Amino acid sequence: MNGGSGKHIAFYAPMKSPRSPVPSGDREIARNLMDVIAAGGAEADLVSETRLYEKHGDAERQAELREVARQEVRRLLDEMPQVDLWVTYHNYYKAPDLIGPEVARARGIPYVQIESTRATSRLTGPWAGFAKAAHDAADAADVIFYFTANDLITLERERFGSQALVHLPPFLPQTELPEPSHLNGPMLSVGMMRAGDKLASYSIIAQTLAHLDGDWQLEIAGDGPARHDVETLMAPFGSRVRLLGQLDRDGLSAAYSRASLFLWPGVNEAFGMAYLEAQAHGLPVVAQDRPGMRDVLAPGTYPAPDEGAQALAVQIDALRADPDLRARRGATARAMISLNHLAPAATTRFWDAVAPLLEDRP
Repeated sequence: MNGGSGKHIAFYAPMKSPRSPVPSGDREIARNLMDVIAAGGAEADLVSETRLYEKHGDAERQAELREVARQEVRRLLDEMPQVDLWVTYHNYYKAPDLIGPEVARARGIPYVQIESTRATSRLTGPWAGFAKAAHDAADAADVIFYFTANDLITLERERFGSQALVHLPPFLPQTELPEPSHLNGPMLSVGMMRAGDKLASYSIIAQTLAHLDGDWQLEIAGDGPARHDVETLMAPFGSRVRLLGQLDRDGLSAAYSRASLFLWPGVNEAFGMAYLEAQAHGLPVVAQDRPGMRDVLAPGTYPAPDEGAQALAVQIDALRADPDLRARRGATARAMISLNHLAPAATTRFWDAVAPLLEDRP
């Protein structure tokens, strides 16, 4: 795919720069997006690292960030080389894009967003001004790419004019699938250890383990400030649960490669990159049926959250007892990832939607 051949793309992420030294899923997605855009033959340049994130609902700080943004707009209009398109990743009420629409309008170039949230519930309260700014920025976009069907609901409801809403399925930053797991090792869970939704998923895992039959083993990859809480949850299971800590890419790939299945309930996950990684290795997934994850899980039966941990345990017991079932589920998952969730598919979807915006430009 070379729809962007010779084009220059301005890229910006108001919540967190792709060059931030602090690891996070948001940073990784931004980096991966720049790569898939460039894979279409374009130059993708990070034109600003101005962070416009305000997490406390502080009106004074929001006013300060507006002034920072105004200064950055002036700088870019003075200094930024000619570009053909502006792309902003993750515009929402805590980090609205106060820069891209202004620069794109002044330069007369198309403006595109990837992952944009319209939070009407925030149009009153401490983030009201920032929420309105995020809405205005979304209105300015010629195209908004969304990751999941759940994201589409409000974007569709409040679509501006003839704006295009285009599905960009979450993707792995690789062109090929890894070697599949042999599916005969321990179960695997992967997740940050922090309070809130992640710890809630770990709590459900502990409840699930208590229902399991037979001689099972579970490895857990991840670390964080709630590690002690996770250790406490897993303590009743002794050596059957092994905490691996935070793994690098190779270590995590090795954990997927030796696992028999992937267990993660997915409490309030937007979509969860670990699901894509696990399925790329051919692991059948045991998870609850939750909105964000329906776009990234292979076709199958996933219990509703209100069915509780016992329903997850029933699925685990069935998979552990039937190697052929594990293999079939894993093969289905790998096929889905190969078709829809690798970098080349993302590049094609991006440029198929954006190329028409550039056709009339020199």
